[in-house]
Amino acid sequence: VADASGCSMIALLHTGAAKFPQNLLSRARQAVSLLLPAGVLKGFSSIVSRKLASHGFGASMAAMSSFPPQRYHYFLVLDFEATCDKPQIHPQEIIEFPILKLNGRTMEIESTFHMYVQPVVHPQLTPFCTELTGIIQGMVDGQPSLQQVLERVDEWMAKEGLLDPSVKSIFVTCGDWDLKVMLPGQCQYLGLPVADYFKQWINLKK
Repeated sequence: VADASGCSMIALLHTGAAKFPQNLLSRARQAVSLLLPAGVLKGFSSIVSRKLASHGFGASMAAMSSFPPQRYHYFLVLDFEATCDKPQIHPQEIIEFPILKLNGRTMEIESTFHMYVQPVVHPQLTPFCTELTGIIQGMVDGQPSLQQVLERVDEWMAKEGLLDPSVKSIFVTCGDWDLKVMLPGQCQYLGLPVADYFKQWINLKK
């Protein structure tokens, strides 16, 4: 889980940093530092550079003034948080489901999806989980189930035009855990289908 904790929260730049805890902004900064050397974000407009700089993302962003055409229209940056403990509990359950929609032409953040998820097998978060993720019990109590969240993801994808066959988009993750292990594993446990758009992604570590 810790390895996958740095990608999606750059959404905070778009939605207003003041509304979110400082630890989430730290995760956003980590995400950008991973995206740049990986070649996924090959540059920024001056506006985006100033926006990033204003949130402490460093001088390297200001140096980015142009970027080449990208293969995809949109990058969908995704990062789950899940139930966890030492030793690890089974099954793990997704408790935070965030997606950031990044325009592959302008590198502007166009939209975000964010929901907390109610765990059902282990509904009580462990102290280790809260310390690792920053998610407290009150954030997940009474939240939608994974099935309901996946339905809302699909609605969001449709609303954003991402289900149009002519629109090329791909998920971006820090490692394969999110979409190779966590989501399909929990869906299999719950008897839920996995949408085709979750079956390919860019692993920044590779």
